[in-house]
Amino acid sequence: MRASRSSFFGRFRGVRPASFTNAIVVLYTASTLLGALLYLSFRTQLRPNLERLGHWQALGLFELKEHFAAIGLALLPAYWICWRETCADASSPTPAPALTLILAFIVWWGFLTGHVLNNIMGFEQ
Repeated sequence: MRASRSSFFGRFRGVRPASFTNAIVVLYTASTLLGALLYLSFRTQLRPNLERLGHWQALGLFELKEHFAAIGLALLPAYWICWRETCADASSPTPAPALTLILAFIVWWGFLTGHVLNNIMGFEQ
C-alpha cells in the first residue's frame, strides 16, 4: 500500500535520499577529525586512570570505537558512489542501504561508547 503525498509518511518518503549523501560524507568526516583532535587528551589524561582502575572492558569498547570510525572513513567513498548510482539507475540494486546501516551503526556505537566512558570517569572521580 502506498502512502499518499498528503500524509506525513508520503511527504517524508518523497525526499530523495541521495540528496543527503554529500552532507553525510562531510559531517561524518568532520566529526571523525574532531574526535581525532580530542583523542590526544583522552590518551594522555583519561586512559591511564581507566587502566589504573581496571576498566579493561570499557577500554576495549573504546578501541573498537576507534577501529569502527576508521572503517567508516574507508567506506565513505563507496557510500557516496552507491547512492549516486542509485539515483542514476533505480532499476539496479546497489549496496547503498547496507552501507547506510553500517555507517549508522558506527555513529551510534561511537556516541554510546563515548558517553559510557564519560560516565565511568564521572563515577570514579
